Amino acid sequence: MTGIVIARPDETWPAQYQKTAYAIGGVLGELAQRIDHVGSTAVPGLPAKDVLDIQVTVGTEPELDDVAERMVAADWELRPPRRDHPVPGLPADDLQWVKRMLVEPMYRRRVNLHVRVAGRANQRYALLFRDYLRNHPDTARAYGAFKQHAAALRLELGDYTDLKDPVCDLIYLPAEDWAARTGWAA
Repeated sequence: MTGIVIARPDETWPAQYQKTAYAIGGVLGELAQRIDHVGSTAVPGLPAKDVLDIQVTVGTEPELDDVAERMVAADWELRPPRRDHPVPGLPADDLQWVKRMLVEPMYRRRVNLHVRVAGRANQRYALLFRDYLRNHPDTARAYGAFKQHAAALRLELGDYTDLKDPVCDLIYLPAEDWAARTGWAA
């Protein structure tokens, strides 16, 4: 059992994202409504797995497969169809949580590419979660400490994710209140 490794924050993660997003944008062109750095590597000072999480936003459900086809043609690996976990209090409709997931071509910088539809709950979740942590450094530090303790349990990735999801939800629910109070928009 190898377990999860949480790295110290790396100041070069944003530049690594920019370089990777540029390449992704070159493959997808206008198909991508937006390309965003999400996840822990997108939050300054937050310990994280040394894997960039990048979200590509598309306009329609069929475009999820269009993105997947283009990225596979560029040597990215498509993972089995999946959906994000539904968050308590948000729509439970499966369509709100559908995504495509790809990983980088072999021997390239580690990337999880999440492809989601604009306006769906999971697309908003990734952006609001990131922005809330960026604006609440004490919460980000507490989340980082949790991740380090969880990684110390030497869990496999699926078990680590199952442990982490409810903690992320506990962060996300007040993030929705913050978004409403501040007029946050993605």
